[in-house]
Amino acid sequence: MAGTRFRHRTLVFAGLAASAALVLSGCTSGAGGSDEGSSADSVTIGISQFVQHPALDAAAEGFKQAFADAGYVEGETVTFDEKNANAEVATATTIAQTFATNKVDLALAIATPSAQAAAQNLTDVPVLFTAVTDAVAADLVASDEKPGGNVTGTSDLSPVAEQIDLIAEIKPDAKKIGVVYGSGEVNSQVQVELARAAAKKHGMEVVEATVTNASELMQATESLGDVDAIYTPSDNLVASGIGAIVGVAEDKGILVIGSDSTHVDGGAAATVGIDYTKLGKQTGEMAIRILKDGEDPATMPVETSKDLELTVNLGAAKRLGVELPADLVDRAANVVK
Repeated sequence: MAGTRFRHRTLVFAGLAASAALVLSGCTSGAGGSDEGSSADSVTIGISQFVQHPALDAAAEGFKQAFADAGYVEGETVTFDEKNANAEVATATTIAQTFATNKVDLALAIATPSAQAAAQNLTDVPVLFTAVTDAVAADLVASDEKPGGNVTGTSDLSPVAEQIDLIAEIKPDAKKIGVVYGSGEVNSQVQVELARAAAKKHGMEVVEATVTNASELMQATESLGDVDAIYTPSDNLVASGIGAIVGVAEDKGILVIGSDSTHVDGGAAATVGIDYTKLGKQTGEMAIRILKDGEDPATMPVETSKDLELTVNLGAAKRLGVELPADLVDRAANVVK
Protein backbone atom coordinates (compact mmCIF):
# COMPACT_ATOMS: atom_id res chain seq x y z
CA MET A 1 0.00 0.00 0.00
CA ALA A 2 1.10 3.57 -0.55
CA GLY A 3 2.34 5.52 2.46
CA THR A 4 -0.53 7.98 2.23
CA ARG A 5 -3.01 5.14 2.55
CA PHE A 6 -1.39 3.87 5.74
CA ARG A 7 -1.30 7.40 7.19
CA HIS A 8 -4.98 7.76 6.39
CA ARG A 9 -5.77 4.47 8.10
CA THR A 10 -3.79 5.57 11.13
CA LEU A 11 -6.01 8.64 11.42
CA VAL A 12 -9.16 6.56 10.96
CA PHE A 13 -8.27 4.08 13.67
CA ALA A 14 -6.33 6.29 16.09
CA GLY A 15 -9.48 7.17 17.98
CA LEU A 16 -10.04 3.50 18.69
CA ALA A 17 -6.62 2.84 20.18
CA ALA A 18 -7.60 3.31 23.80
CA SER A 19 -10.74 1.20 23.66
CA ALA A 20 -9.02 -1.45 21.53
CA ALA A 21 -7.02 -2.65 24.53
CA LEU A 22 -9.97 -4.63 25.92
CA VAL A 23 -9.60 -8.30 26.83
CA LEU A 24 -10.69 -10.77 24.15
CA SER A 25 -11.81 -13.62 26.39
CA GLY A 26 -15.46 -12.96 25.58
CA CYS A 27 -15.07 -12.78 21.82
CA THR A 28 -12.87 -15.76 20.99
CA SER A 29 -13.74 -19.15 19.58
CA GLY A 30 -11.65 -21.87 18.03
CA ALA A 31 -7.92 -22.43 18.38
CA GLY A 32 -5.55 -19.78 19.69
CA GLY A 33 -2.42 -18.63 17.91
CA SER A 34 1.04 -19.32 19.31
CA ASP A 35 3.37 -16.52 20.44
CA GLU A 36 6.14 -18.28 18.58
CA GLY A 37 4.15 -18.37 15.33
CA SER A 38 3.75 -21.57 13.35
CA SER A 39 6.21 -24.40 13.03
CA ALA A 40 8.07 -25.20 9.84
CA ASP A 41 5.61 -28.01 9.11
CA SER A 42 2.37 -26.09 9.65
CA VAL A 43 0.75 -22.69 9.19
CA THR A 44 -1.37 -20.60 11.53
CA ILE A 45 -4.23 -18.66 9.98
CA GLY A 46 -5.92 -15.90 11.95
CA ILE A 47 -9.63 -15.51 11.13
CA SER A 48 -11.30 -12.30 12.27
CA GLN A 49 -15.08 -12.29 11.76
CA PHE A 50 -16.90 -9.04 12.46
CA VAL A 51 -20.18 -10.52 13.69
CA GLN A 52 -21.94 -13.87 13.73
CA HIS A 53 -24.66 -14.36 11.14
CA PRO A 54 -25.29 -17.08 8.51
CA ALA A 55 -23.58 -15.39 5.56
CA LEU A 56 -20.32 -14.66 7.40
CA ASP A 57 -20.38 -18.05 9.12
CA ALA A 58 -20.71 -19.69 5.70
CA ALA A 59 -17.78 -17.67 4.34
CA ALA A 60 -15.57 -18.86 7.20
CA GLU A 61 -16.54 -22.49 6.62
CA GLY A 62 -15.91 -22.22 2.90
CA PHE A 63 -12.47 -20.71 3.53
CA LYS A 64 -11.48 -23.62 5.79
CA GLN A 65 -12.89 -26.12 3.30
CA ALA A 66 -10.45 -24.85 0.68
CA PHE A 67 -7.58 -25.82 2.98
CA ALA A 68 -9.05 -29.27 3.57
CA ASP A 69 -9.47 -29.79 -0.17
CA ALA A 70 -5.82 -28.77 -0.67
CA GLY A 71 -4.65 -31.47 1.73
CA TYR A 72 -4.20 -29.46 4.91
CA VAL A 73 -5.20 -31.19 8.15
CA GLU A 74 -6.61 -28.95 10.84
CA GLY A 75 -4.62 -29.22 14.05
CA GLU A 76 -1.66 -30.78 12.22
CA THR A 77 -0.65 -28.79 9.14
CA VAL A 78 -2.98 -25.81 9.67
CA THR A 79 -4.30 -24.07 12.76
CA PHE A 80 -7.22 -21.67 12.51
CA ASP A 81 -7.21 -19.00 15.22
CA GLU A 82 -10.84 -17.86 14.98
CA LYS A 83 -12.10 -14.75 16.72
CA ASN A 84 -15.36 -12.81 16.53
CA ALA A 85 -15.62 -9.06 17.13
CA ASN A 86 -19.33 -9.18 18.00
CA ALA A 87 -19.92 -6.11 15.80
CA GLU A 88 -17.47 -3.97 17.81
CA VAL A 89 -14.90 -2.09 15.71
CA ALA A 90 -12.59 -1.67 18.71
CA THR A 91 -12.65 -5.42 19.26
CA ALA A 92 -11.83 -6.05 15.60
CA THR A 93 -8.79 -3.81 16.08
CA THR A 94 -7.68 -5.75 19.14
CA ILE A 95 -8.09 -9.04 17.28
CA ALA A 96 -5.84 -7.78 14.49
CA GLN A 97 -3.26 -6.62 17.02
CA THR A 98 -3.36 -10.06 18.66
CA PHE A 99 -2.71 -11.73 15.31
CA ALA A 100 0.28 -9.43 14.81
CA THR A 101 1.67 -10.31 18.24
CA ASN A 102 1.15 -14.02 17.65
CA LYS A 103 2.83 -13.82 14.24
CA VAL A 104 0.18 -15.64 12.21
CA ASP A 105 1.26 -16.71 8.74
CA LEU A 106 -1.81 -15.20 7.07
CA ALA A 107 -4.99 -13.48 8.22
CA LEU A 108 -8.54 -13.67 6.90
CA ALA A 109 -10.84 -10.75 7.69
CA ILE A 110 -14.55 -11.36 7.17
CA ALA A 111 -16.61 -8.18 6.53
CA THR A 112 -15.45 -4.63 5.94
CA PRO A 113 -14.83 -3.40 9.53
CA SER A 114 -12.65 -6.42 10.32
CA ALA A 115 -10.81 -6.00 7.03
CA GLN A 116 -10.08 -2.34 7.78
CA ALA A 117 -8.76 -3.26 11.23
CA ALA A 118 -6.58 -6.03 9.80
CA ALA A 119 -5.18 -3.81 7.05
CA GLN A 120 -4.24 -1.17 9.61
CA ASN A 121 -2.57 -3.51 12.09
CA LEU A 122 -1.14 -6.37 10.03
CA THR A 123 1.43 -4.96 7.61
CA ASP A 124 4.03 -7.75 7.57
CA VAL A 125 1.86 -10.76 6.64
CA PRO A 126 -0.65 -11.42 3.86
CA VAL A 127 -4.19 -10.29 4.67
CA LEU A 128 -7.16 -11.65 2.75
CA PHE A 129 -10.69 -10.31 3.08
CA THR A 130 -14.08 -11.64 2.10
CA ALA A 131 -17.64 -10.30 2.38
CA VAL A 132 -16.36 -6.83 1.51
CA THR A 133 -18.45 -4.94 -1.03
CA ASP A 134 -16.07 -2.20 -2.21
CA ALA A 135 -12.43 -2.68 -1.22
CA VAL A 136 -11.34 0.59 -2.83
CA ALA A 137 -13.99 2.69 -1.06
CA ALA A 138 -13.05 0.95 2.20
CA ASP A 139 -9.39 1.98 1.60
CA LEU A 140 -8.19 -1.61 1.60
CA VAL A 141 -6.58 -1.68 -1.85
CA ALA A 142 -5.25 0.84 -4.36
CA SER A 143 -7.43 -0.74 -7.05
CA ASP A 144 -9.26 -4.01 -7.57
CA GLU A 145 -6.95 -4.90 -10.44
CA LYS A 146 -3.68 -4.04 -8.63
CA PRO A 147 -4.16 -4.02 -4.85
CA GLY A 148 -0.61 -2.75 -4.34
CA GLY A 149 0.06 -3.93 -0.78
CA ASN A 150 -0.28 -6.96 1.45
CA VAL A 151 -4.09 -7.00 1.26
CA THR A 152 -6.42 -8.59 -1.30
CA GLY A 153 -9.43 -10.89 -1.29
CA THR A 154 -12.97 -11.38 -2.58
CA SER A 155 -15.81 -8.92 -2.95
CA ASP A 156 -19.41 -9.79 -2.18
CA LEU A 157 -20.80 -6.94 -4.25
CA SER A 158 -24.31 -8.09 -5.01
CA PRO A 159 -25.82 -7.98 -8.48
CA VAL A 160 -28.01 -5.13 -7.25
CA ALA A 161 -29.50 -4.30 -10.65
CA GLU A 162 -30.63 -7.90 -11.16
CA GLN A 163 -32.14 -7.93 -7.67
CA ILE A 164 -34.10 -4.76 -8.35
CA ASP A 165 -35.18 -6.37 -11.63
CA LEU A 166 -36.76 -9.13 -9.52
CA ILE A 167 -38.95 -6.56 -7.80
CA ALA A 168 -40.10 -5.23 -11.17
CA GLU A 169 -40.79 -8.76 -12.39
CA ILE A 170 -42.76 -9.81 -9.32
CA LYS A 171 -44.57 -6.48 -8.82
CA PRO A 172 -44.63 -4.61 -12.15
CA ASP A 173 -46.67 -1.77 -10.64
CA ALA A 174 -44.21 -1.13 -7.78
CA LYS A 175 -43.30 2.55 -7.33
CA LYS A 176 -41.44 2.73 -4.03
CA ILE A 177 -38.70 0.45 -2.69
CA GLY A 178 -37.71 0.64 0.97
CA VAL A 179 -34.13 -0.02 2.08
CA VAL A 180 -32.87 -0.33 5.67
CA TYR A 181 -29.15 -0.44 6.35
CA GLY A 182 -26.41 0.31 8.87
CA SER A 183 -25.34 3.95 8.72
CA GLY A 184 -21.70 3.11 9.45
CA GLU A 185 -21.15 0.55 6.69
CA VAL A 186 -19.47 1.77 3.52
CA ASN A 187 -20.54 -1.39 1.70
CA SER A 188 -24.21 -0.64 2.37
CA GLN A 189 -23.95 2.93 1.12
CA VAL A 190 -22.48 1.63 -2.13
CA GLN A 191 -25.37 -0.80 -2.58
CA VAL A 192 -28.00 1.82 -1.86
CA GLU A 193 -26.61 4.04 -4.59
CA LEU A 194 -26.65 1.10 -7.01
CA ALA A 195 -30.23 0.28 -5.98
CA ARG A 196 -31.26 3.89 -6.53
CA ALA A 197 -29.83 3.87 -10.06
CA ALA A 198 -31.41 0.50 -10.90
CA ALA A 199 -34.79 1.54 -9.51
CA LYS A 200 -34.79 4.72 -11.59
CA LYS A 201 -34.64 2.63 -14.77
CA HIS A 202 -37.92 1.02 -13.73
CA GLY A 203 -39.53 4.32 -12.76
CA MET A 204 -39.24 3.47 -9.06
CA GLU A 205 -37.80 5.49 -6.20
CA VAL A 206 -35.87 4.32 -3.16
CA VAL A 207 -36.92 5.27 0.37
CA GLU A 208 -34.20 4.62 2.93
CA ALA A 209 -33.85 4.32 6.68
CA THR A 210 -30.61 3.85 8.59
CA VAL A 211 -29.82 2.13 11.87
CA THR A 212 -26.86 2.08 14.23
CA ASN A 213 -27.63 -1.30 15.82
CA ALA A 214 -29.84 -4.30 15.17
CA SER A 215 -32.36 -3.32 17.84
CA GLU A 216 -33.45 -0.40 15.65
CA LEU A 217 -34.33 -2.52 12.60
CA MET A 218 -38.03 -3.01 13.36
CA GLN A 219 -38.66 0.69 13.99
CA ALA A 220 -36.64 1.68 10.91
CA THR A 221 -38.63 -0.71 8.75
CA GLU A 222 -41.88 0.70 10.11
CA SER A 223 -40.64 4.19 9.26
CA LEU A 224 -40.39 3.34 5.56
CA GLY A 225 -44.13 3.90 5.34
CA ASP A 226 -46.15 2.95 2.29
CA VAL A 227 -43.58 1.13 0.14
CA ASP A 228 -44.34 -1.57 -2.43
CA ALA A 229 -41.25 -3.68 -1.72
CA ILE A 230 -38.27 -3.84 0.62
CA TYR A 231 -34.74 -4.56 -0.55
CA THR A 232 -32.29 -5.93 2.03
CA PRO A 233 -28.66 -5.17 1.11
CA SER A 234 -25.58 -7.14 2.18
CA ASP A 235 -25.29 -5.38 5.51
CA ASN A 236 -24.06 -6.94 8.75
CA LEU A 237 -26.78 -5.40 10.92
CA VAL A 238 -29.48 -6.36 8.44
CA ALA A 239 -28.19 -9.92 8.16
CA SER A 240 -28.05 -10.34 11.93
CA GLY A 241 -31.64 -9.06 12.33
CA ILE A 242 -33.37 -10.02 9.10
CA GLY A 243 -36.27 -11.45 11.07
CA ALA A 244 -37.24 -8.00 12.37
CA ILE A 245 -37.50 -6.62 8.82
CA VAL A 246 -39.42 -9.63 7.53
CA GLY A 247 -41.78 -9.50 10.49
CA VAL A 248 -42.87 -5.97 9.64
CA ALA A 249 -43.16 -6.85 5.96
CA GLU A 250 -45.37 -9.86 6.72
CA ASP A 251 -47.70 -7.73 8.85
CA LYS A 252 -48.06 -5.21 6.02
CA GLY A 253 -47.99 -7.60 3.05
CA ILE A 254 -44.84 -6.12 1.52
CA LEU A 255 -42.56 -8.02 -0.87
CA VAL A 256 -39.00 -8.52 0.45
CA ILE A 257 -36.12 -9.18 -1.96
CA GLY A 258 -32.79 -10.11 -0.39
CA SER A 259 -29.22 -9.66 -1.50
CA ASP A 260 -28.18 -13.25 -0.81
CA SER A 261 -29.63 -16.66 -0.13
CA THR A 262 -29.31 -16.35 3.66
CA HIS A 263 -31.83 -13.50 3.50
CA VAL A 264 -34.18 -15.81 1.62
CA ASP A 265 -33.66 -18.47 4.27
CA GLY A 266 -34.56 -15.75 6.78
CA GLY A 267 -37.87 -14.91 5.11
CA ALA A 268 -37.24 -12.84 1.97
CA ALA A 269 -39.16 -14.03 -1.10
CA ALA A 270 -36.29 -14.27 -3.57
CA THR A 271 -32.81 -13.22 -4.61
CA VAL A 272 -30.24 -13.50 -7.33
CA GLY A 273 -27.32 -13.79 -5.02
CA ILE A 274 -24.00 -15.04 -3.84
CA ASP A 275 -23.34 -18.37 -2.19
CA TYR A 276 -21.15 -17.28 0.73
CA THR A 277 -19.75 -20.75 1.29
CA LYS A 278 -18.44 -20.73 -2.28
CA LEU A 279 -17.16 -17.16 -1.90
CA GLY A 280 -15.27 -18.14 1.25
CA LYS A 281 -13.81 -21.16 -0.51
CA GLN A 282 -12.71 -18.96 -3.40
CA THR A 283 -10.89 -16.78 -0.85
CA GLY A 284 -9.28 -19.85 0.68
CA GLU A 285 -7.98 -20.88 -2.71
CA MET A 286 -6.34 -17.45 -2.99
CA ALA A 287 -4.73 -18.00 0.42
CA ILE A 288 -3.31 -21.34 -0.67
CA ARG A 289 -1.81 -19.74 -3.78
CA ILE A 290 -0.04 -17.27 -1.50
CA LEU A 291 1.18 -19.87 0.99
CA LYS A 292 2.10 -22.67 -1.42
CA ASP A 293 2.95 -20.90 -4.65
CA GLY A 294 4.38 -17.69 -3.26
CA GLU A 295 1.95 -15.39 -5.05
CA ASP A 296 2.08 -11.74 -3.97
CA PRO A 297 -1.15 -10.13 -2.68
CA ALA A 298 -0.02 -6.83 -4.23
CA THR A 299 -0.51 -8.27 -7.71
CA MET A 300 -3.49 -10.56 -7.03
CA PRO A 301 -6.68 -8.82 -8.27
CA VAL A 302 -9.67 -8.65 -5.98
CA GLU A 303 -12.01 -11.40 -7.10
CA THR A 304 -15.80 -11.47 -7.26
CA SER A 305 -18.11 -14.44 -6.92
CA LYS A 306 -17.95 -16.95 -9.72
CA ASP A 307 -21.41 -18.30 -8.90
CA LEU A 308 -24.72 -16.40 -8.78
CA GLU A 309 -27.95 -18.28 -8.21
CA LEU A 310 -31.65 -17.47 -8.28
CA THR A 311 -33.26 -18.61 -5.04
CA VAL A 312 -36.97 -18.37 -4.19
CA ASN A 313 -38.85 -19.10 -0.98
CA LEU A 314 -42.44 -20.13 -1.71
CA GLY A 315 -43.47 -20.20 1.94
CA ALA A 316 -41.99 -16.77 2.60
CA ALA A 317 -43.71 -15.33 -0.48
CA LYS A 318 -47.05 -16.63 0.76
CA ARG A 319 -46.49 -15.11 4.21
CA LEU A 320 -45.63 -11.80 2.55
CA GLY A 321 -48.85 -11.95 0.54
CA VAL A 322 -47.01 -12.25 -2.76
CA GLU A 323 -47.48 -14.70 -5.63
CA LEU A 324 -44.26 -15.47 -7.48
CA PRO A 325 -44.56 -15.81 -11.29
CA ALA A 326 -44.46 -19.43 -12.40
CA ASP A 327 -41.63 -18.87 -14.87
CA LEU A 328 -39.54 -17.26 -12.12
CA VAL A 329 -39.97 -20.34 -9.94
CA ASP A 330 -39.20 -22.62 -12.88
CA ARG A 331 -35.84 -21.03 -13.56
CA ALA A 332 -34.76 -20.88 -9.90
CA ALA A 333 -31.71 -22.92 -8.98
CA ASN A 334 -32.98 -23.25 -5.42
CA VAL A 335 -36.61 -23.44 -4.32
CA VAL A 336 -37.38 -23.23 -0.61
CA LYS A 337 -40.84 -24.50 0.26
